Amino acid sequence: MIFLKALHYVAFTLLVVGGLNWGLLALLNFNLVSTVLGAWPTVENLVYILVGVSAVYIAVTHMNDCKVCSKA
Repeated sequence: MIFLKALHYVAFTLLVVGGLNWGLLALLNFNLVSTVLGAWPTVENLVYILVGVSAVYIAVTHMNDCKVCSKA
């Protein structure tokens, strides 16, 4: 149970980071992930992969975790 809660928090955090990165990229042409991890392109790609996996994980488990959606 603790593992799933931690996994949810990590996935949600990565999803927020990904969303902020896309917003900054669209509005200001500023890639936050590339700026922070530009010296390590392999790590940068890993972050992008983890953001994508987190989005899928949150999409699949959202109805079980969300207090608003689970009431409907």
